[in-house]
Formats: sequence, structure tokens, C-alpha cells
Amino acid sequence: MDGLLFITHKTERFGYIEGAKAVLEGGCRRVQLRMKDEPVEAVFETARTLKAVCDGYGADLYIDDYPDVAMQVGARGVHLGKNDMAPGDARRMMGDGFVIGGTANTFEDMVRLKEQGVDYIGLGPFRFTQTKKNLSPILGLEGYGRLIGQCRDAGFVLPVVAIGGITAADIPALMSVGVSAIALSSSILSATDPVSETKKIIEIINNSER
Repeated sequence: MDGLLFITHKTERFGYIEGAKAVLEGGCRRVQLRMKDEPVEAVFETARTLKAVCDGYGADLYIDDYPDVAMQVGARGVHLGKNDMAPGDARRMMGDGFVIGGTANTFEDMVRLKEQGVDYIGLGPFRFTQTKKNLSPILGLEGYGRLIGQCRDAGFVLPVVAIGGITAADIPALMSVGVSAIALSSSILSATDPVSETKKIIEIINNSER
């Protein structure tokens, strides 16, 4: 997992599909469908539609929370929060052909996810965000550097996706402490031109990786 990961978010301007189309048009090739508090039937129908859209752009689709939906629509993988199915159980259910990510806020979380065989860790939040309820303690730049360093000292390295209130201006510093990818939602969809904003963010990420 590297580059930009877009997390779908319903706004006054955009539905789940429309917002995803904007970032795909801007060059993003990783989209995570996140539909909290929606019936699973609605998640499945949206996922099926979004999978076809992503295929048209050569992009990977990930499903938040629902391994069964990810399997049914042929998504690239699933992301599991702390209150979702355990990643180890999801791996046994899904097999090795799917990417599985998990949410972490502490070093203990990261160790647990490593032991359960995740492919990447969604680490956050970077700062306060209104798109997520029951927010974990804020990490900030110092927290990311400390936790990634602890993982290295413990002898393991997993791709880390930074998430939570991140803006374009934060990206170079986050990449410099060892983050592999940046997850964004509101900062793109709230832009005047989400397509142009996506292009700008991808350029910043690419320049930060050099």
C-alpha cells in the first residue's frame, strides 16, 4: 500500500460514487468504500457499482468493515477497524488473494495486527476529524515517528497508511517519518475542484517519496 488512498465520504455535494469518480478522474488508483451506519444491502449495491467504476480506471477497490462484501464484488481487499472482524479470522475466510488492513492507534495495536497477518496498518488519527465517531487519541507527527520507530526496533516493518484530518501541507512531513501512504477524504471533497486537488496531492506524495 503506497501513494494516495481515498476514503469515500458522503457530503452535500457528493454521494459515495460521485466523490470516488472525482478522485479517480484526478489520478487516484486506490479507493476504500466506507459506509458507516448503512444497511449491508446498501453497502453491497454501492460496492458493486463502485467496483465497475474503479475497473474502468484501472483502480483498486477496498471495502471497509465487510470481508464478505469484498469477496462478493471482487474487491482488492478489506479494511478492518478495532470493532470489526479480527484480521486473522478474515484471512481464514478470504484466503491469501485479498489485501487485509487493520486500524491502529498504539504500538500494542500494531504488534497485534502484525501477529494477525495484516498487509498494511491504518495508523491514526493524525489530528481531529469529524468524519469518524469515537476518535482515538490524536497522534500528531511525533506520534507517527515514535510508533514507526518502535516497529523498526521490534524488528518488523509494515506499510503504514496515515489517516485523520490530514491536509496537503502535512504530507511531506508525514512521508519523511516513514509513512507509506496517505488516506484522505474530506480535504479532497471539500476542495473547490476535487479533481485538481487530487492531482496536486498525488504530485506532493510523489515528490515526497524521492
